[in-house]
Amino acid sequence: MKKNKTAKPSDAVEEAAIQEPETLKKLKTKTYDKELAKLHVELVKLQEWVRHAGLKVCIVFEGRDGAGKGGTIKAITERVSPRVFRVVALPAPTEREKTQIYIQRYMRHFPAAGEIVIFDRSWYNRAGVERVMGFCTEEQTERFLSLAPMFERAMVDSGLILIKYWLEVSPEEQTRRLEARIEDGRKLWKLSPMDLQSYSRWYDYSRARDAMFAATDTEFAPWFVARSDDKKRARLNIIRHLLSRIPYEELPRERIVLPKRQKPHGYREPDYPFKFIPETA
Repeated sequence: MKKNKTAKPSDAVEEAAIQEPETLKKLKTKTYDKELAKLHVELVKLQEWVRHAGLKVCIVFEGRDGAGKGGTIKAITERVSPRVFRVVALPAPTEREKTQIYIQRYMRHFPAAGEIVIFDRSWYNRAGVERVMGFCTEEQTERFLSLAPMFERAMVDSGLILIKYWLEVSPEEQTRRLEARIEDGRKLWKLSPMDLQSYSRWYDYSRARDAMFAATDTEFAPWFVARSDDKKRARLNIIRHLLSRIPYEELPRERIVLPKRQKPHGYREPDYPFKFIPETA
């Protein structure tokens, strides 16, 4: 996507453009599981190639609350090594971190050779939640937006592969998901007071998103948008796209055969009162 230097469209037109309704039916779980298993195999191949070639990969996930960032990241990482795929989800900055250069606390998590780092929200907090909720000044936001492309240019020029995803959810689906968090005890931890405040500011977030894209959607570090009303379909599409953005090859490997297990040589199970957990299931 290129920067749009023409006059800004109205909110209604703008929302219609990005919120174009899906014409496809929701993906069935059986189909999703089958396709995801195939993609997991490819992610393992990617993992081995990243380690072999010493690649440094940084993946940024941003989007509205309830857009499905966490589920997508889980789908990417559930079958690969956490030593290669590292997920970074930073809490609110400490008092000490507030005095640092803004990008400083993110930089220490950047990948070394052979690593893929996934940011579940990133330095773009300054262009989103911090701006909308008043945690920073407009001057700080504008300065960030002017400096971010230069910073990302330096990242890319250093050999780091930077991929940025924005997950977009419709207002109706966001409402449904947040209400489900309220009603489901397993999901209550996902609903913070900040989420409730953010929910009421849909168009403030839309304007913040638009300004962020206009300033930071560059040729060398573009934003890729995924509609996520159908979470399963969005996860598959993002993984396929991710695999297409990182050149990799399947490394040859020897056929694996389990060795013979040693003989007991007189070993006997001890007569010990092991404290087994109750087998209730």
